[in-house]
Amino acid sequence: MKKNIISLKTQKRPKIISLFAGCGGLDLGFHQQGYDVVWANDFNEWAAKTYRHNLGNVMHCGDIEKVVTGKMKSIPACDLILGGFPCQDFSMIWKRPGLNGERGNLYKSFLRFVAAKKPKAFVAENVKGLLTANNGKAIEQIVTDFESISPGYIVKPKLYNFADYGVPQFRERVLIVGVRIDTGFDFYHPQPTHGPKGSKPYVSSGAALEGVEKIKFNNEKMKIAPKTVKMLKLISEGGNFTDIPADSPYYVKGMISHVYRRIHRGEPSKTIIAAGGGGTWGYHYPELRPLTNRERARLQSFPDDFEFIGSVAEVRRQIGNAVPPLGVTALAKTLMPLFRGGYEPVNLRLVYQKFKEISVKKRMECIVKEKNLTGVF
Repeated sequence: MKKNIISLKTQKRPKIISLFAGCGGLDLGFHQQGYDVVWANDFNEWAAKTYRHNLGNVMHCGDIEKVVTGKMKSIPACDLILGGFPCQDFSMIWKRPGLNGERGNLYKSFLRFVAAKKPKAFVAENVKGLLTANNGKAIEQIVTDFESISPGYIVKPKLYNFADYGVPQFRERVLIVGVRIDTGFDFYHPQPTHGPKGSKPYVSSGAALEGVEKIKFNNEKMKIAPKTVKMLKLISEGGNFTDIPADSPYYVKGMISHVYRRIHRGEPSKTIIAAGGGGTWGYHYPELRPLTNRERARLQSFPDDFEFIGSVAEVRRQIGNAVPPLGVTALAKTLMPLFRGGYEPVNLRLVYQKFKEISVKKRMECIVKEKNLTGVF
């Protein structure tokens, strides 16, 4: 072993603070890889109940802004901060005020936690629409704010499709990873494991749903209108409302692609979403019905013993808002040497200065092309 490689330390479990934790999908993925959450927060009461039921009493339900201003010193120290700050203002499905929206600036609460706790790293999750919100200015501002936190963080955003990491669902999300420059940890996003970019085939929705009917909780079948049944009969496997002929009395137009979408058993499902009317519930094939919440949870890679608390509608929202646990396990593994040792440190201060000279778009192009970012300048 080279002299400048940090020696392996005791196999401790890195400590996590989790913000905007929801029901705990992101946290569960890291927990399964040997991390411990020591403090978590979410505003939604039912999501918090689900979190406590499955992940323990570290959840503190309430307004994050009040926590930031009044209780920061009482919150434990941590090695890593996780969080999916609210994404509605950046979503490509709904109207997008971006940073100008009521919730768009909640990422600043995340910033204040990072500034106060100085973790070795942080992982922030958001929707794909963040990359284009405010004509691209939103992501530039957010990355600039994160990297400016003392003593400085190397910030590397990447657009993930979680199907590429074994999740039975095509779901694109931005993961912004920041590493403190004094750690010397030269972080690279993990490469895909599934699909055309990986070594394994995609996990299909049909495979994911095998035996799901045996699970007793969160598996209620939703009521469906007779009209919807007739519509579904006109929609093929993997199809949506556009399959309905224009001359049909059930024809609809001008909808988003999620509307009356049926699964295709031979491929990952399309994105499971949290809100919207009956047409966005996601539908089974070959059965003429909406997916149950347990089926949605399977497509989000939640284990069967993870029980969601709340009404059928509330549970659907929790599942749709969650990060698929399996989708972040590769990232959790990639970051582990930062906390346990065993890596060769590099001078990140030079990279940090160069990063500040190029756009976020340029950084992401380098990451996608798998270039060594320390050598592209």
